[in-house]
Amino acid sequence: MFSRLQPRHWLSAAALLASMPALALQAIEARDGMSVEAIVSTKEATRIRLEGTPITDVFGNIYSSNCAAAPAAAGAPTPASPAVNPTGEIVLECDRDKGEVYVRPVGNSAKPINLFVSSANATYTLLLRKSDVPADTIVIRDKTPRQAKAEGVLQVPAGRSSSHIRSLKAMLIAMASDRVPTDLRVDEVNIPRALWAEAKFTLLRVIEGRGLIGEKYLLTNVSNATMVLAEQEFDREEGNVLAVSIDNLNLRPGESTNVYVIRMGS
Repeated sequence: MFSRLQPRHWLSAAALLASMPALALQAIEARDGMSVEAIVSTKEATRIRLEGTPITDVFGNIYSSNCAAAPAAAGAPTPASPAVNPTGEIVLECDRDKGEVYVRPVGNSAKPINLFVSSANATYTLLLRKSDVPADTIVIRDKTPRQAKAEGVLQVPAGRSSSHIRSLKAMLIAMASDRVPTDLRVDEVNIPRALWAEAKFTLLRVIEGRGLIGEKYLLTNVSNATMVLAEQEFDREEGNVLAVSIDNLNLRPGESTNVYVIRMGS
């Protein structure tokens, strides 16, 4: 059963973030497989870097990216414009020399953006919330204990981060769009699960494959007050949770939303 934080705590945090006029630097602590929040500007590019190591891969629902294109040689023709994904949520640009990336949201949706950022040894799950703030820098600091790093105790083994994160991305897309690849097994279960007194929580579907287990839930606000949700409320270390996504973070009485949880499989 998930523990429920009181809604007023999340509302206070949201109000505090909204009242901040500008963010010069966001230093966030993370570890491999952990979901962490950060703020991105709705109008300006936001720089993302890892402390002490370069970014090797970035995955998510990308609108366009220049990261796959190799630098043009002297006298070579100018490369074609990056391909565009009409349903994408974010523009991605890479600085290969520095191992950093720049992101900018597209569209008018208020839904937070899930982005997976990898180094050579770890993958970090970012929940990017949009805000009308100036250009900013997000610095990700790995908080894995030094002993664990030395022993290689990571959920994603070294050298397999890219493959693992591609599987996460494919699972999220399959869960959200109902387009399930043939190598994933789907079970329609429709099982009620205990959550909070003010919520009805039903496990609709379980998708398994590629070392992952994806669970699609329907959460309904059965209380008389607006419910404010956060992905962190569903992120439990003991449940091997790797990623969480929620369609609607604010539910009025009687409203429902899909909740997607991805766990480490066998």
